[in-house]
Amino acid sequence: MPELQLLRLDHAPAILAFERENRAYFAASIPDRGDAYFTDFAALHAERLAEQATGLCYFHVLVTDDGEVVGRVNLVDVEDGVAELGYRIAEKAAGKGLATDAVRQICVLAAETYGLSALRAKTTDDNTASHAVLTRTGFVTTGAIDLGGRPGTTYIRTLS
Repeated sequence: MPELQLLRLDHAPAILAFERENRAYFAASIPDRGDAYFTDFAALHAERLAEQATGLCYFHVLVTDDGEVVGRVNLVDVEDGVAELGYRIAEKAAGKGLATDAVRQICVLAAETYGLSALRAKTTDDNTASHAVLTRTGFVTTGAIDLGGRPGTTYIRTLS
């Protein structure tokens, strides 16, 4: 089972490979990151680490024993004890329970390590796998949202 690790500088090559390999797969269910993400990756990675150092965001990767990144789980826009949860799992690792396990782990970390009281999440309505993960891990629907021109649903989970 891959290990959930807090983002580090040395994760950069594996993350870039993960994002390139899965770009089309991710774009089928969430808005694409755009070409600039890939051409400016080194600078963006450094920005994420700087954001993380402020405590406004906590970025995580799911790393296999051989150092391959097979998923990302992020807590962003931390404010007043609440953060936005985002996650993505590699196509070749999908359907194996990794997202559910990672979201459960991040909920514990969010409460016990980062001192958060709730997490928000959102997904496009056609992303049934993400809806299932959120429901399985205790998130409840809070409303509707437009996600890059696509209908979506918002969720929240109170942490104990």
